[in-house]
Amino acid sequence: MFGKLVSGEQIETTVIAVTNDTIFIDLNAKSEGVVEKSEFTDENGCCTVKEGDKIKVFYIGESHGEMKFVAKIKGENADKDMLENAFKNHIPIEGCVEKEIKGGFEVKIGSSRAFCPFSQMGGRQKEENESVVGKVLPFLISEFKENGKNILVSNRAFLEADREKHISALSQKITEGVLVEGVVKSFHSFGAFVDIDGFQALLPISEISFERVKEISDVLSIGQKIRAKVIHADWQKKRISISMKALESDPWDDVSKKCAVGDKFDGVISKVVDFGVFVNLDKGIDGLVHISALEGVDKNTNLKKKFKVGEKMSVVVKEVKANEKRISLVPATSVEQDNSAATYLHSQSDGETYNPFAALLKK
Repeated sequence: MFGKLVSGEQIETTVIAVTNDTIFIDLNAKSEGVVEKSEFTDENGCCTVKEGDKIKVFYIGESHGEMKFVAKIKGENADKDMLENAFKNHIPIEGCVEKEIKGGFEVKIGSSRAFCPFSQMGGRQKEENESVVGKVLPFLISEFKENGKNILVSNRAFLEADREKHISALSQKITEGVLVEGVVKSFHSFGAFVDIDGFQALLPISEISFERVKEISDVLSIGQKIRAKVIHADWQKKRISISMKALESDPWDDVSKKCAVGDKFDGVISKVVDFGVFVNLDKGIDGLVHISALEGVDKNTNLKKKFKVGEKMSVVVKEVKANEKRISLVPATSVEQDNSAATYLHSQSDGETYNPFAALLKK
């Protein structure tokens, strides 16, 4: 299955057994390789692989008749042959940042010393101005010269390669139509950015709810966990758009049960535009009072000065086009006024006509 392995060589093989402290991997029909279980143990102490799983490991040599492998090349087990192989095959390697020197950092990898320029030290530590001295970090070797006497490494290159690998894996899982869970990270005028497994997806303000959202902070909070549906996925441009309202029932689906021609509503102005006023009738359902139906205005009237969002407006349904999600409205007297008039008329005895003088005497 495998020929003679070179120190630092990476192979992909199958887990054949997992014991208390060792993972056995398949090399060929007559031999097995061993990996310490700690190499595949997460922060909670749980083993992340099982029998039958495919894994990638690095050969580090033979000891007591066993061929030993590791999940990643670490400084303490890296010799010059391994470093050269890591350089030729773009294999990540860990090193300890020992001190800051002119132009960058001195990094110790096993018995070798390498140099990482300031510009190649990337990641959260740099962004938050944290000191990296004393930290063990992953690197890619960008230069290996003079038999290992001159080694140049890059933490940024590793982070970028690791991110590309992560994004490639995400692109297989996060496709249009799938449901995802994420955490709200930031607000903007056009929407919110949501972290989905380390990737920032856009939740447009129009996709938060069927109800009109004016301020995102009124309905969402930073750190809030949400569920949404992926409505656009362009992994080449690394742009993902999600929708919360896609998980809600569309209020327009049964609009005919809620709004019929002739129905009267005491609505609230939700938007004022040059050609009229939109009035909210129910959750997610707005109708339009065209400028031609508004009293005391003409085409030269600045409607935004005359009407304000949030003001009440009584309207009557003139036309409903459910398929186009359009409702035409005309202004009307309020429901309260109608009820008052009906109550008054009901209070009059049959055949009695209205006498204003008698009404005054009753007060």
